[in-house]
Amino acid sequence: MKKAVVVIFSLLLISSCSCRRISVDKVKTGSGYVSGIEADSGRVMAFLGIPFAAPPLGNLRWKDPQPAIPWKGILKADKFASAPVQISYSSGSPVLEGSEDCLYLNVWTPAKTVKDSLPVMVWIYGGGFSGGKTSVPDYNGLRLAEKGVVVVSVAYRVGALGFLALPELSAESAKGVSGNYGILDQIAALNWVNNNIREFGGNPDQITIFGESAGAMSVSLLCASPLCAGLFQRAIAQSGALLFPVDTVRRLASMLDLGSAEKYGSAFKKRMGAASLEDLRKMPVSKLCDASSSSMGTFWPCVDGRVVPDDLSGLYESGKYNKVDMIIGTNSDEGANFSHDMTIRDYKNYLKFMFGRNSDRIFKEYPAKSDNDPYFAVSDIFRDYGFAWPSYAWARSLIRNGERNVFMYYFDQASASSHSGKTKIRGAVHAAEVSFVFGTLGSSATRDDRILSSVMSDYWVNFARTGDPNSADLPEWPRFDDGIPSVLKIRENDIIPVMIPNNDKLDFWNGIFNKE
Repeated sequence: MKKAVVVIFSLLLISSCSCRRISVDKVKTGSGYVSGIEADSGRVMAFLGIPFAAPPLGNLRWKDPQPAIPWKGILKADKFASAPVQISYSSGSPVLEGSEDCLYLNVWTPAKTVKDSLPVMVWIYGGGFSGGKTSVPDYNGLRLAEKGVVVVSVAYRVGALGFLALPELSAESAKGVSGNYGILDQIAALNWVNNNIREFGGNPDQITIFGESAGAMSVSLLCASPLCAGLFQRAIAQSGALLFPVDTVRRLASMLDLGSAEKYGSAFKKRMGAASLEDLRKMPVSKLCDASSSSMGTFWPCVDGRVVPDDLSGLYESGKYNKVDMIIGTNSDEGANFSHDMTIRDYKNYLKFMFGRNSDRIFKEYPAKSDNDPYFAVSDIFRDYGFAWPSYAWARSLIRNGERNVFMYYFDQASASSHSGKTKIRGAVHAAEVSFVFGTLGSSATRDDRILSSVMSDYWVNFARTGDPNSADLPEWPRFDDGIPSVLKIRENDIIPVMIPNNDKLDFWNGIFNKE
């Protein structure tokens, strides 16, 4: 009898552990306990500013992210941590903001117990690898979490602090490489999610990464990095992929090979007046990221043979990538964010600077007959080569390798914007879809905007749950199949599969990038 009582008690104990309730006051992580805040009348709990790695300060500047430093007691995770160091233009003039102590993440969870085992969506912000932060209001994970997923947003180092490659840095590394510290931060955050998210009611075997712009480019890297094998099962890339040919010169959106990235970094070191790596590590961050200087340079991921094994286009063509379910998409007028008024002469000079020997060929494809035309020509070039071409090249590689769960979208909800007093926006600008996905539309949003936002977030959450965005109450989204109407055009009152938009332009860029 006594033995039976012990067995029953043990079973009850096991059951109570597996159904352990999640408390906003105390959740266990690998480094210590955290407390959060209640959101939306308690239906969602938010834990903001959880360290996932040690602060990359002092000798840890330009090092792989190190394990978070354990703490005693309960850490208050009730506000966003500092953004990574970057130049902000929000006030109109360039201003240095953020901190090197920036490796933190945020969790929004609707789970009540650890047994809920909800799908997890991990957000990676954009910003051209030179900016970005998790505290942007559009990235608030509350509304997505309300739909039954655990949402995580992660920070990573940007600019020179995130992507400087140097021969000295490669020499001191056990792997013999340098330069991709910001991507390693993302990988460290994904490892943290795998190891800790169950305590927040998430399922570590059901993780979707998603990102926009540089965040989407990061997704394309992570999906091909051997360091990410098994860390996530699904991925969404919103307007970005690094499928451009590897280059030796910093232009277009190409990655450099490691040797070229080291030369670029050495030139930066010389401009900074540093005699050694030690000098650089001791240098005030305000000098490294001087808002009044144009000498900072543009820093970007590189093909280092470790994080990024090779040219991504070749990796995807040859099947050397992590097999995951995919959503890939672009916006209809996102090049407008990167254009400005110019004369025909300025436009031709711009093409020569950007595209060298191909400039005349590109001018014929995107002609300008008057000084009113270059604005739209540059806008279309950025849309087609910067976002559409790499996205569709990626998707086509996947389906040629037999991947079935690949879905493509074309976001076409018109953006309200103007330029120089004249309306020049012809569709959805870069990043316009983000607030629709997160359900973070502002007070000026129309009823149709909010309906469309609900549809989009449903698609994204469905995909996180099952690898398929479809459900009975949504317009059908077919799997991508090159040559038939299978790209979902997303616009209010007009959500239908279409042929690949601007496909003739994509064929043109195939030729430019020698992919004919």
